[in-house]
Amino acid sequence: MSDLVVTQLRALTPLEMIAVITAVGYLVLAIRRNIWCWLFAVVSTASYIALCLRAKLYMESVLNLFYLAMAFYGWYAWRTAGDRESKLPVIRWPLLIHLRAIAAIAAGAACLGLLLDRFSDAAFPYADSATAIAAIWTTFLVARKVLENWWYWLAIDTASIYLYWARDLQLTALLFALYVALIPIGLVAWRRAYAEQQHGTAAA
Repeated sequence: MSDLVVTQLRALTPLEMIAVITAVGYLVLAIRRNIWCWLFAVVSTASYIALCLRAKLYMESVLNLFYLAMAFYGWYAWRTAGDRESKLPVIRWPLLIHLRAIAAIAAGAACLGLLLDRFSDAAFPYADSATAIAAIWTTFLVARKVLENWWYWLAIDTASIYLYWARDLQLTALLFALYVALIPIGLVAWRRAYAEQQHGTAAA
């Protein structure tokens, strides 16, 4: 594995290097609920739009375009909340909402995947569509600080490891492996923040 990482680092283009470094910065800052995570997201997603186009992962390119827009929305949402007495709190949504979301993601991926399969040279049209649609929903959850976003990312990032590895973007695949490893940390940190908020509300 170490030899593979060294080989990938030597072959790494400046664009992918920027994308990977800023993507890691985004996740670390998001775990800490630091607003500057959105600035790192802007740089990373803009870089990955070009990288995914080269790899013929078209829905991933569209996804990163959406990420770019959501980065600005996330910055606005968090900054506006920060101007008030209390910052945007971590919240939880009912299970029924998530079940409906998963059903909609599956249906959307089936339809979009079929279109890509028939009318484009997209690699992995169904898996690409599923991860893209799921990530669009999950990014919105992050912007609203919905605790359950971390469970979605676990599934999305695990699938993305295979997608990027198969398209010869091994270092990006390793980046997503790092994401998977850091997800429990994010989940615990956000769950602790949620519990503290509930305790504070009860005490008040």
